[in-house]
Amino acid sequence: MTTEQNVPDRVVATDAAVQLLTKLSELHGGLMIHQSGGCCDGSAPMCYPVGEYRVGQRDVLVGEIGLSEPLPDVRVWINGDQFELWKHTQLILDVVKGRGAGFSLEAPEGVRFLSRSRVFDEAENAWLDACPPRRGADVC
Repeated sequence: MTTEQNVPDRVVATDAAVQLLTKLSELHGGLMIHQSGGCCDGSAPMCYPVGEYRVGQRDVLVGEIGLSEPLPDVRVWINGDQFELWKHTQLILDVVKGRGAGFSLEAPEGVRFLSRSRVFDEAENAWLDACPPRRGADVC
């Protein structure tokens, strides 16, 4: 999917992920996701209440997952070094059965978030190169 400027979304979510984010947001308030860089639970997306995870200056805002009104969108972040390795792929936030890390809000639900990816084509990469994402220092 692309925006009106034809810039492809760097992150999208499956229906299952949106449903889980909606449930968690109703329970905990506004949420954010940080794509883990390999500590604790591998490279899992970790879900936190807004303000419970401190975004670093070099973290990259890869996008937002829209939820139904009146719930706020969920910002999705990734470490700057990891973004450089993944910037040619679209992150697809999904949900699978099984417990993930105890740090992520979905752990008690018996499911865990999972990142899938799709490689951007040449034209998409050209658009994305022209529209760099915002970093933590610019957003926070």
